[in-house]
Amino acid sequence: MRAKIFTPGRALGVGLAVIVLCLGLYLFPSNEYIFLPDPAHPVAPLVTIRGGKDPVRGGVYFVDVVVRKATLLEKLFGGLHNGADLYPASAVEPPGVNDAQRRRIDLQDMHRSQEIAAAVALRAAGNKQVVLRGTGALVDLIEPGKPAVGTLEPDDVVTAVDGVQVVSPSGVFAAMKKHTAGETVRFTIRRGTKTLVVSMKTVAAGNGSTRPVVGVFLETALDIHLPFEVRIDAGNVGGPSAGLAFAIEVLEELGRDVVHGHKIAATGEIFADGSVGPIGGIKQKTIGAREAGVDAFLVPAGDNARDARKYAHGLRIIPVESFPQALRALATLGPTS
Repeated sequence: MRAKIFTPGRALGVGLAVIVLCLGLYLFPSNEYIFLPDPAHPVAPLVTIRGGKDPVRGGVYFVDVVVRKATLLEKLFGGLHNGADLYPASAVEPPGVNDAQRRRIDLQDMHRSQEIAAAVALRAAGNKQVVLRGTGALVDLIEPGKPAVGTLEPDDVVTAVDGVQVVSPSGVFAAMKKHTAGETVRFTIRRGTKTLVVSMKTVAAGNGSTRPVVGVFLETALDIHLPFEVRIDAGNVGGPSAGLAFAIEVLEELGRDVVHGHKIAATGEIFADGSVGPIGGIKQKTIGAREAGVDAFLVPAGDNARDARKYAHGLRIIPVESFPQALRALATLGPTS
């Protein structure tokens, strides 16, 4: 029997095949998403207030997460990047929403967080001319498997139920009480510049409750008027998690010495009442804050603070539940030497 000879030509062919395979694994996206750390960014260059001043020492930093489709290579070898995590699409994209819609929603959330952050900061500075008016019920989340999936989208604003105007979630809840599970409810919604009327068949809330629901979590949609312009430009960064950092920076620009010369990173969704809500990607954000060399990291209290401590590696983690609490915590740091 004649033995096969491994010629240079065959070796070249095998080598080229391996290169093509590796390139394919590296270039082609998988069906999963990868979350990657990104070093914290200074907020001062993003905020513009007439007569405002950037801090001379220290500063406020916001943190974000690089989110993109994982390549096939990254899916096979999840440890290719420090601090990376892989998630299925169902954990990243809301039910009934594709990647492009998710990106649009993230940018809308960022814009809304900037407006709320400016309003909260101005109120904390004692400005009485800030006006916040409810204009409807904002769809925050949609529950998988419920009637709203495919009909409503995150950031839709419910302005009427069965033709009756609503200006907050309580108005929606009151209108829903008039129905029984299985009946059809009609929502008037504002989606961007469009007004739509959609109908959905309600279902029982479950867990022993017969309360009729369509499967949405709501918060108040706000029309915000400030006494002067506050411009915040975060570019293509999306999501609401930089709200706390923006609010602190606005106070700094207004002349309040909030950070006392320290480099302070902050994350947390901020609400009109000044409360601070939880955010996603806390592992990557903690690593990003650490890589930026900040002195302390303000994070939402609870699970976010607990998880942040796992990756702090010496970085001081300060849990907060509200904007006033964040200001008090920063005041205890004292000036830098």
